[in-house]
Amino acid sequence: MPNPLSILNPALEVLATEGRVLPATGQAVEDQATPDIEEVYDRATGGKAEVRSIWETRRRLYHPVRSIPRIERHLFRYFLDGSVRTYFIGTVIEHQRSSPVQLAQVGAAAIRREDDGQLHIVRVERKLVLLLQKQNLSDVLWSRLEAAVRQVPNLEVRDTSQDDGYLEAIRVQEGRSRGAHKANWAMREVEVEIAKSLERREDEWLVLDGGLGNEYLDWDGPPLIGVAKSFRRDTLFNLGSGPRARQLNLYTLLAGLQEGHRTCVFPRWPGESREGKVVFWYVRIRPQRGLDYPLMGVVKVEMPNPSREPVDSDLVDLISGALVAERSVTPHGRDSRWHAHLYPIYIAERVIKNHFYSPAVLKAAIRWPEVGIQV
Repeated sequence: MPNPLSILNPALEVLATEGRVLPATGQAVEDQATPDIEEVYDRATGGKAEVRSIWETRRRLYHPVRSIPRIERHLFRYFLDGSVRTYFIGTVIEHQRSSPVQLAQVGAAAIRREDDGQLHIVRVERKLVLLLQKQNLSDVLWSRLEAAVRQVPNLEVRDTSQDDGYLEAIRVQEGRSRGAHKANWAMREVEVEIAKSLERREDEWLVLDGGLGNEYLDWDGPPLIGVAKSFRRDTLFNLGSGPRARQLNLYTLLAGLQEGHRTCVFPRWPGESREGKVVFWYVRIRPQRGLDYPLMGVVKVEMPNPSREPVDSDLVDLISGALVAERSVTPHGRDSRWHAHLYPIYIAERVIKNHFYSPAVLKAAIRWPEVGIQV
């Protein structure tokens, strides 16, 4: 069987020829993006942690919603999820300078659901990304590396010393951690590209896994929502005025949220001129009984709102009721966030992960050229 990662050989040869390489012990070590990337990015893009207004036509804190199954109203047709795996494969050394070398598998999958419930893969995008710190390497090495990578489809090189949406938010400095977060940003770019490319009617909603971030502030395509299983926990809600004023932290707000209910809609505040361009609310899709703490069984829903006008409460009820009806999957033991999974999103996640090389294959397939190797 041919080596599936032999496409990396020209790039690895450049690194081994132009510098010295210290291979990772055991060929490759998986790097995780910590802390929880979704929660961190939610804090960064949400602006102020204080919410002072309700952004919908009916102004009350909690709303009961009726479960709306697909056979009654097929609202959600498309589902999109991305995934990334990042591996540390060695260190390249030039004179007194060095950079970690990481390899990421980045991708996303979109699926469509038919009226009979069958799920079909609409689009899968996958690529490999080499991650290095350009500032710690010579211009000659970097230009030769870029030239080698340009010859290979679905392979690119990224500079982890350059900030992006995630790195600006979390201010991570350590090289390998920056690489893992840079790979997450590359995954997010793939998700946005797929979301824009899907041909949908106005009544065919798309559900994305995770929060929307600032990438969707000016969304002008068919309707979509982001459904986040992990989200910021430092939000304070100062609602009302005078003797009726209420101050709640997120835990208090969600502790009072019953199964099959949603909160009111709040504006995200990334700045005065953009307040309300993305709105959010919380839906409890599972009862608190038997769960560990109030945030379990709750999803955060985000939706573009380019008009910045208060959102129609009936529309929010419809979206929330359809979400409650999607909760059937319980992948115990496979994901610690089972309590907030939606079945089609879970399937999309499995689709893209099944298109990745397994860790065993990847670790066995990476072969550094012997030239330039330092043991």
